[in-house]
Amino acid sequence: QLQASGGGLVQAGGSLRVTCVASGRTFSSYVMGWFRQAPGKEREFVSAITGRGDTRDYADSVKDRFTVSRDNAKNTVYLQMNNLKPEDTALYFCASRRTNVFSRRASQFDYWGQGTLVTVSS
Repeated sequence: QLQASGGGLVQAGGSLRVTCVASGRTFSSYVMGWFRQAPGKEREFVSAITGRGDTRDYADSVKDRFTVSRDNAKNTVYLQMNNLKPEDTALYFCASRRTNVFSRRASQFDYWGQGTLVTVSS
């Protein structure tokens, strides 16, 4: 089970950190990913991190602005979002994949959180 939180309303150029807490004892073995879905659009990949946190992947649209990290002792993954833009407005989902291999395809993630809403005003 995944529980995302930390969304909110922020002005363009601002920062926000969203958090995802996972239940289960094998958290450190799983790739964790962040996806987002804007109104009327398909869900898109944002970022992912390997089980040990030693490798990260980012969509081009968020590279150099977003940072993904994890604390396996707390079963938690974070997405720090800086220099936010109105086009970052979306429902942000965390997801886990029962492998330590990266994927950017939502269909290849096994568990999903409920989403947390991020709204960026211009």
